[in-house]
This record gives sequence, structure tokens and C-alpha cells, in this order.
Amino acid sequence: MNQNKYQYKVQGVDYDVEIVEVEGNLAKVNVNGISFEVELKHPINPAHAISHAKVEAPKPAPTQSKTTTTASVRPTQPAAKAGEGTPVTAPLPGTIQAVCVKVGDQVNVGDTVVVLEAMKMQNNIESETAGTVTSISVNQGDSVMEGAVLLTIA
Repeated sequence: MNQNKYQYKVQGVDYDVEIVEVEGNLAKVNVNGISFEVELKHPINPAHAISHAKVEAPKPAPTQSKTTTTASVRPTQPAAKAGEGTPVTAPLPGTIQAVCVKVGDQVNVGDTVVVLEAMKMQNNIESETAGTVTSISVNQGDSVMEGAVLLTIA
């Protein structure tokens, strides 16, 4: 395995982490093919950044037991800010196949709002609340991690 590639298992979910670049306390990493900028709490020696960097994968869905990370993680690709209301999150990592609603659409409990492909299966992500879609944070073709906010309903 390449020195800047790591594999982690966090609460039963596998993560492939590649450290692309480290400058001071900022690192650019790819986690399961998704780019993130990671802020390290303690800068590492740049001469040894790639061979000795220790970066934890992003937290899975917050419904499970709490874990402590040594880095804060934020996506480097632009994403819409979550609007007011209840977030609809990805129940597992996968690729967005379709976004079935638009901002401003009215949805009912049980309406399919996103189609997520995971493990070569199409998964209909349904609204758990009725209301108006206030924001959409993903596009067709995006890769998402478990717990990622897909859209918000108020």
C-alpha cells in the first residue's frame, strides 16, 4: 500500500483515506473518493507529512455512539448550505442517482426525495417529514458519505 494511503474502519464502516497534500495544519485528503480539507489540531512536520500524517475519517451518522476525532473535516467542493428545517441524511455511503425534488417543492411523509446507489442497488430515500424543501445539498453523480445532509425540509 502507498505510504500516503490508509484504510480505517469506523463503527463498522470502511474508509479509504489518501493524503494528497499537507501544509501546516491543513491537509487535503480523499476519503472513499470524496475530497476534503482537514484541519489538524496539531501541525505536523512538513518534511515527514506524507509518511507520518495521521488523519481520521469523518464521523458516521451521529445516531451511533459518540467518537472523538483529532481533525475537523469539511468538503472542499462547493455545497449548498442547509436551509432551515429537518435535514434528510444519507443512511449509507453511495452515489446520488437522482434528486427527485426542487427547492420550494411540497413533500409528504414517504415521498421519494433522492435515489442513492449503494452496493450496486438503487435506494429510494424518503421524506420522514411533510413540508417544503428549503435546500438541496447534493447533485446527481455526487458521492456522499453516511450521515451527509442531502436536503432540508421545513
